[in-house]
Amino acid sequence: MNSSALRTDEKITFQLRELYRNWGYIQYHVGKFEEYDLYMQNKNFLASEQILTFCDTNGKLMALKPDITLSIIKNTKEDDTTKKLFYCENVYRVPKNAYGFKEIMQTGLECIGAVDRFSTAEVLMLAAESLKIISDTYVLDVSHVGIVAGVLDAEDISGSARAAILEAVSNKNLHACEDACDKNGVSENGKKLLKFLITVSGTPTQVAEKMRGLTLPQGSQKAIEELLQLSKDLALYGEYRINIDFSVVNDMDYYSGIVFKGFVNGVPVGVLSGGRYDHLMTKMGKNGGAVGFAVYLDQLERFMMSTSAYDVDTLILYDANSNLETVICEALKVKDAGRSVRIQKGAPEDIRSRVTFYVDHAEMKEVSTDD
Repeated sequence: MNSSALRTDEKITFQLRELYRNWGYIQYHVGKFEEYDLYMQNKNFLASEQILTFCDTNGKLMALKPDITLSIIKNTKEDDTTKKLFYCENVYRVPKNAYGFKEIMQTGLECIGAVDRFSTAEVLMLAAESLKIISDTYVLDVSHVGIVAGVLDAEDISGSARAAILEAVSNKNLHACEDACDKNGVSENGKKLLKFLITVSGTPTQVAEKMRGLTLPQGSQKAIEELLQLSKDLALYGEYRINIDFSVVNDMDYYSGIVFKGFVNGVPVGVLSGGRYDHLMTKMGKNGGAVGFAVYLDQLERFMMSTSAYDVDTLILYDANSNLETVICEALKVKDAGRSVRIQKGAPEDIRSRVTFYVDHAEMKEVSTDD
């Protein structure tokens, strides 16, 4: 396939697919709908709680898929092997900061089964490589749910109090965090640790240095050691823009270890999200572990519009007086040079081209250029 003929979003999807294939992941295909109960039982795992439903011919309530991961876990057979899967499928949901359902292409991968340190580092590397495909100006925020959870466990905080503190941490809201801690009897040392975790961030080396000498609960310390070791494992693959950020907590009912979110310059929200979700496996009655991520291509629309200034590199205009042989010959020259070309009778109003030519009889004249 000639990738130069694809739109920006199609190029990204194509390149992501090739990336995952090149690392031995197998494409997984799913149907368009699933039983509604699957999503109702796991609605906190979904990007949006709004779901399109319909009744099947047998009266069972079905849903157009708002997510792929749940279906993969549900339909993956349990054995002693590790499944390495990726998908490029349409999902149906209401995008963030938008109204109305949309059909959205979502790409991602899952590693399911005997998930170990190596496979986790590989998935994190592929998440970073996915962001690099989208943009050179990316950052992957990485954390471990056990770090904040360890502090809250040591303070015996659960239920709605725990949820309020986690929300404050996720939003990096120091005032809300302190208020929730005061209302729920968190010790001064616990408040100090939570404030530190909200504010500290940086490269793995920088964060390790800032945390030197800090006394944390055993659960938090073990999680930090795992996170820093994973960062070292990732560095074996190459250099990536990794930022340790403990405000990345995700839903602890599902995630059990490493968690991460990916951002690119020009998009105000995350375009990639994932982590280790052993708790989701357990919740769905499956043995083993799982780690994976999804790339939210719908969040890239504004970014792709800003980076795609042209619909075509070269626009060649002709009319009744133009020489057909000249038109075709010049178009082939453009194609042979590796650029895209469109031949058009008359000047279109809605086509953006880098350079425009007009074939006057047998002579091609430049009309305009944006170079």
